[in-house]
Amino acid sequence: MNSPKTVLIIEDEQDISRIVNDYLRVQGFSTFITENAGEGLQEVRNRQPDFIILDLTLPDADGIEVCRKLRTLTAAPILILSARSSDTDKVLALGFGADDYMTKPFSLSELVARVQAHLRRIADPKFPSALQQRVQFGTFSIDRNARRVMVGQQEISLSAKEFDLLYFLASNPNQVFTKSQLLDQVWGYSAYVEDNTITVYIRRLREKLERAEVNSSYIKTVWGVGYKFNPDETV
Repeated sequence: MNSPKTVLIIEDEQDISRIVNDYLRVQGFSTFITENAGEGLQEVRNRQPDFIILDLTLPDADGIEVCRKLRTLTAAPILILSARSSDTDKVLALGFGADDYMTKPFSLSELVARVQAHLRRIADPKFPSALQQRVQFGTFSIDRNARRVMVGQQEISLSAKEFDLLYFLASNPNQVFTKSQLLDQVWGYSAYVEDNTITVYIRRLREKLERAEVNSSYIKTVWGVGYKFNPDETV
């Protein structure tokens, strides 16, 4: 019997954390709660949860900065649960490593559906069966089983969804995908995710590859259509 997936809830509003905690436990998850950023970061270091739910308004730190720090510690999916509903907050959170964003008030059933979808995606990505387990172009390689992206001996740290998006594109070189197709293939529930999510993730991937001295132009924008992976641009 498989152990239950662990979910860390970083939320200082006790009423919200308690109800989310209880609902997730009923659905079979193992949960634990912290009420501030410092404790949340320490719990991630100690326990490496499978999933993180993060509020942006915490008593000891801004949630966007916490999200950035979390991403350096874990590849677990991060879902932002916040009263801050501006597009700026959403873009910043996704840009600094969050995988999803929900605004308060929220539906508990939708929250659980999103958690389950992200975890299901990691456990068994629904890519076409023809995809290889390892994709390599010169010194640049993507290992699906190990979920590692390497440039020579240097590993590039990616979030779970950044990895899935890059792997899907690289596994289908020179094929153009629309934003809707990428949402369906990588996220699997496009009704829950806005189109600009893809734009944010593409930008983050390019930035991380540039920092690793990879030619980021291998992810080509096909104006008016979508994106494609161009293997001729890789190192």
